[in-house]
Amino acid sequence: MKLYYMPASCSLSPHIVINELGLEVELIKVDHTNHKTEAGLDFYGVNPHGYVPVFELADGNRLREGPAIVQYLADLKPEAGLAPAAGTMARYRLQEMLGFLSTEIHKGFIPLLYARLAGGYVETARPKLEKRFQWIDVHLAHRLFLMGENFTVADAYLFALTGWGQADWLKSYYKAGIHFDELDHLKAWYLRMRQRDAVRKSIAEEGLAFD
Repeated sequence: MKLYYMPASCSLSPHIVINELGLEVELIKVDHTNHKTEAGLDFYGVNPHGYVPVFELADGNRLREGPAIVQYLADLKPEAGLAPAAGTMARYRLQEMLGFLSTEIHKGFIPLLYARLAGGYVETARPKLEKRFQWIDVHLAHRLFLMGENFTVADAYLFALTGWGQADWLKSYYKAGIHFDELDHLKAWYLRMRQRDAVRKSIAEEGLAFD
């Protein structure tokens, strides 16, 4: 199995899940400037959309979207509890959260990450994204993790996205123009997350650091 990734991007999410599960997966780094792998492979031949993550199964099948990838991974080892059983209300709640993170948080960052091109739209997009993170902060007030007392694949996704913003308590990789300094529950969750062995291993494997 293979994971195509770009350091500090949303592909950090399945990377963390892979390490949580202890799976043997080949990591293939993609250069965002030329969309080639370290071996010189044209990444557009792997994913015509040009973005990561892409997860390649042993039989050659490929999954391209993060929420689908992390659920597939979780289902490889259901005993680990990273996703509830398929068909249960708890699973639908997880899918609801993954959808929220994908459409409201992940895509909400895009104008901020391309602020020069987005122009004045940034001032419309930023307040919306701030409100979404404020909701997450309140949601985490009485929970250790997004879905309750236990880590799930949703936490891996949020961790990857949170690292794009800024706060004095996090390592920002993209330095998008949004600040989380006042979000105390998000801070407590983030500090718990960065102590997880799988998170620390993934950060190191991508050539990143917390400081």
